[in-house]
Amino acid sequence: MHNQADRPDEKWTEIELLPEWGEQFYDVYTAKKFGKWLMLKTLKPEFKEDPRFKALIEKEFDVRYNLAHPNIVMINDFEDVPGLGRCIITDDVYGDSLRKLIDAGKVTPNHVDKVCTQLVDALDYIQDNHLVHLPVRPETIIFTENIGNLKLIDVGFDQRENLTPADAAEDILSFGKILSEVIGQVPGTPAYLKRVAEKCCNPDPSKRYSSIHELRMALAHRSDNKVYIIIIIFLVVMIGVLLWLSSAWGGTAADPRLDRPGRRQAPQRRGRGGQRLLRGLQAGQRRRIRRLLLRSAPRLRRPRRVRQGSCLRLWRRV
Repeated sequence: MHNQADRPDEKWTEIELLPEWGEQFYDVYTAKKFGKWLMLKTLKPEFKEDPRFKALIEKEFDVRYNLAHPNIVMINDFEDVPGLGRCIITDDVYGDSLRKLIDAGKVTPNHVDKVCTQLVDALDYIQDNHLVHLPVRPETIIFTENIGNLKLIDVGFDQRENLTPADAAEDILSFGKILSEVIGQVPGTPAYLKRVAEKCCNPDPSKRYSSIHELRMALAHRSDNKVYIIIIIFLVVMIGVLLWLSSAWGGTAADPRLDRPGRRQAPQRRGRGGQRLLRGLQAGQRRRIRRLLLRSAPRLRRPRRVRQGSCLRLWRRV
């Protein structure tokens, strides 16, 4: 189960094979480079001398080197490692594969949640970058040892100008198979997750989710139609409120006490901007606003004139 390099030098030490992480054409190792833990990915012994597979691993390095996503293993370098040959060097993501967790019966609701969120995010990123990859499997999904974050270790060996609908349907099918296995390990999972998994695994690709966005909406237990209905209801309510306010302002009768003949009206203090605004309103609205302005305007009184003699008499009294 363990495989130590035959002649490790001071640069590479503690090289160990991880059989459960093996891929179709690759073996995966953990090792220390100058004392820092890293992951190594190299061709299986039966493919090492085949020029086609040598080109394959070089192509994968070129495609994945510039990728950056929190749920996808980062590639750092491509170099020779003693005893292993050419290896893709990645960050250390040591932990348990989803396959190992399923086989050991250790899947928790937290794992289900991260499959429904972080794995979907990783698949969305892969499709946005038009990456061609092998079907996603529980063996290629890793939950890190300390934090438990989801990491995808096999994300593509080629890049195209565009992906076909068949490529997207294949990713959704792979996700459905993984989700079915995961929720089968956790009792009490919501029933809608089972329906999502069944739709993803429909034998007819046209009856699956058409995109990762639609899949994400289904996993969030909502749909675009529900969002549109909520928006329409909100707009209808707002229009009703505006119509009610308009009728309330426009239908209010003027107070007859303010229109009695002989009643002294306070001077109106409105600027030009207020006058232009009032011209655009209905008559009833203008009367109501006018009354509000008159009631709220402060009463200004002119100072009383005092005769000079009165001032002198007041001064003498003091």
